[in-house]
Amino acid sequence: MNRKITQPRARAGQFAVQLSATRRGARLARLLATEQLRSWGLPLEDASLVIGELATNAALHGYVPGRDFRILLSVYGDTLRIEVSDARGERLPVVGQPSPTAEGGRGLLLVEALSVRWGTERGPFPRKTVWAEVALTGS
Repeated sequence: MNRKITQPRARAGQFAVQLSATRRGARLARLLATEQLRSWGLPLEDASLVIGELATNAALHGYVPGRDFRILLSVYGDTLRIEVSDARGERLPVVGQPSPTAEGGRGLLLVEALSVRWGTERGPFPRKTVWAEVALTGS
């Protein structure tokens, strides 16, 4: 009897990186996080989009001169938790309906659509964390 022997996929782990709150930092966050997911053998598509949106929001809306933002990926069973912390704790994200001709304003709608759930946490001052959980089932 032949049995296929496979390596189990990583289902527990953490990855954290702190980057400059710039467009370049947001792009690097998405690239580094995607590479980490690939090394864990996890699906990339939805998670990469959510990471990109949260990192971009941290760089654009959470920017404070001289302050960085941090991304943390945690895997718990069949869920990937993405956390992005920035130094603008007084400025919480708002999901709205942009006008059809607006060039931006749809990022959190995408995060909402691709995530099982998402939210924000304040603190410690002056920080806030925007988090999203993406299902890894079917991977």
